[in-house]
Amino acid sequence: MLYQQIAKNKRKTIFVLGGFFLLVALIGAAIGYLFAGSAVGGIVIAGVLAVIYMSVMISQSTEVVMNMNNAHEIHSAQEAPELWHVVEDMAIVAQVPMPRVFIIDDPSPNAFATGNDPQHSAVAATTGLLQMMNREELEGVMGHEMSHVRNYDIRLQTIALALSAAISALVSFAGNFWWLGGSRSSDDDDNGAVGIFAVIGSILLIILAPLAATIAQMALSRNREYLADAGSVELTRNPLGLISALKKLETAQPMKQVAPSSSSLYISDPELNSHHKPFAHLFDTHPPLEERIGRLERM
Repeated sequence: MLYQQIAKNKRKTIFVLGGFFLLVALIGAAIGYLFAGSAVGGIVIAGVLAVIYMSVMISQSTEVVMNMNNAHEIHSAQEAPELWHVVEDMAIVAQVPMPRVFIIDDPSPNAFATGNDPQHSAVAATTGLLQMMNREELEGVMGHEMSHVRNYDIRLQTIALALSAAISALVSFAGNFWWLGGSRSSDDDDNGAVGIFAVIGSILLIILAPLAATIAQMALSRNREYLADAGSVELTRNPLGLISALKKLETAQPMKQVAPSSSSLYISDPELNSHHKPFAHLFDTHPPLEERIGRLERM
């Protein structure tokens, strides 16, 4: 059951990331077609922009994310003994280097992991999490975060953030260029119905691309949360610890200050926690906690 779930979620992640890169290529093609008459040129520009964004984000991800979330680093076990030792234990079991450890001063219980790779990773926990969780529950939470590190989810989320930013930049460029009258004339080479439909389709793609990118990013986040939950069980050999921790998170209040762009990194949605949206979960950054608990209980 555990390894089947891990394999299934890995396959889903490949499809989501493939969709992300396809979306970047399509938006580039649409912009190139509308403003330069060359879809290929637009794809090249979009690809270069995406690579630049990814390079910058990957090289500075830890510092950027920790500063955005007002986290301060601890450097020894004396500063937070239980957190430090639990992170150390989970890193040993996951067979990854000891990550940097940060604490966020917030009464809401939550945690996340970030970084470029297992060799340059970091985990953060709120003061609320440290106060609310016992040792067993804290191990479940840190096992979840260490699974993100071991599975390279930290890099996947960074890439997703970079690709979303690249798409937003492309759309912003297209909008500014359009208002400045930079679109090519429809008399260039497409005067027929096919040309008109192509133009309309390109415009619709540019308008809907940010929405599609947001949905893809959230789908990736939800998928990886299930995988990290399963990974925590594998590391701790104790599903009850994480189950108990997630049940406590169901009654938690939202965090006071959190960067919206980093919400998907946390173990539960820091802006909503148990306060679910009244509509479908399409725009949720995390699967419903009751669904995650149910999956763990069935293992």
